[in-house]
Amino acid sequence: MDGKTITGLDIGTTKVCAVIVKEDSFGNLNVVGVGSSKSDGLRKGVVVNIDKTVQSISQAMNEAQQMAGIEVKSVFVGIAGDHIRGMNSKGMVGVASDDHEIKQSDIERAINAAKALALPIDREIIHVIPQEFIVDNQEGIRDPVGMSGVRLEVEVHIVTAAVTSAQNIIRSVQRAGYAVEEIILEPLASSLAVLDDDERNLGVSLIDLGGGTTDIAIFFDGHIRHTAVVALGGQQITNDIAIGLRTPPDQAEKIKLNWGMVDSSNVNPNEQLSVPGVGGRPSRTIYRNVLVDIITPRVEEILTLVYQKMEESDMMDLMAAGAVITGGGALLSRMTEFAENLWGLPVKLGVPKYLGGLMDTVRSPIFSTAVGLCLYGSKYHDGESDYGGDGNLWEEVLKSLKRIFKRFF
Repeated sequence: MDGKTITGLDIGTTKVCAVIVKEDSFGNLNVVGVGSSKSDGLRKGVVVNIDKTVQSISQAMNEAQQMAGIEVKSVFVGIAGDHIRGMNSKGMVGVASDDHEIKQSDIERAINAAKALALPIDREIIHVIPQEFIVDNQEGIRDPVGMSGVRLEVEVHIVTAAVTSAQNIIRSVQRAGYAVEEIILEPLASSLAVLDDDERNLGVSLIDLGGGTTDIAIFFDGHIRHTAVVALGGQQITNDIAIGLRTPPDQAEKIKLNWGMVDSSNVNPNEQLSVPGVGGRPSRTIYRNVLVDIITPRVEEILTLVYQKMEESDMMDLMAAGAVITGGGALLSRMTEFAENLWGLPVKLGVPKYLGGLMDTVRSPIFSTAVGLCLYGSKYHDGESDYGGDGNLWEEVLKSLKRIFKRFF
């Protein structure tokens, strides 16, 4: 319907981003409003101060609504953090019917067998993603319904989370005055904004380098195959700069964005910059390569941990398209070149695409998740909010998360 409005809200550790898009009569999405604000209420992707989070959400949403000239009532929200865990599992059942024709009920029994795992009491399965089906040892089947067979197997990717983390995100959004349409796993949202079908099919690793965590999602044959989280991000780089140069954290962030670079071999040895002092102390002048020598070891640590997570997936040989790095941390100068040399893989910078209107305002890795949330809302949402406020919030969280991947696979 012409004029349909969709809002993506990315609540990150260091920044809250809001993107408002309108859908025209041809189904095209046009950016009409963008807002961002500093985030102080989260640690490693998890809400630790609801009041500060509400304030950041309100500021970003107000900015986006003023630009768009419209009032927003509901949003699509991302979920991430180091509480997210992913694992692969396999289920096997015998085909129930006498004529050995596979039915939908056989698929459901196989998936239930695959997710029969012993989990800690404080964790919950939020996604069960079918990857492929196997009928009597015949692999690579996407939809076995109607086929004949005696034994049906399914390989799935299971994502678990601490559901209380989702509860606190939803409460923060609702206290800011907005309804939550759905919550979506952030690496999945980012993938909609920055990856194309060829990359998903050939095999690619999406690295979302955020402020508090680095999220990893590996795709192959069109499906998400592996998810992982590294509990380090751009905030740790900023903290290293603040300590190493003895400057306030907000100044360290500005220095990182304006002067930061990975790998000092590309720095003019005579280039200098001014560093503000702490508590009214005078500014100092340092060589730029001192800053780069602080940044590079932390980036190398993060990227090495990411590579270890990719190796643990046993999918390194299948990533023909290499890796795509997105998120605010990807903006560091020469990040992709450094990662390419470190990993021995082709690496590119992931920026949002597939939108019109004020697209130039969101053509940055910072907005990948927020844009992806809008794309998800346009393509997959059924038009009904999961959070009317009348039911139990815990049940509403699970209801939304458990059905997300039914639309993708």
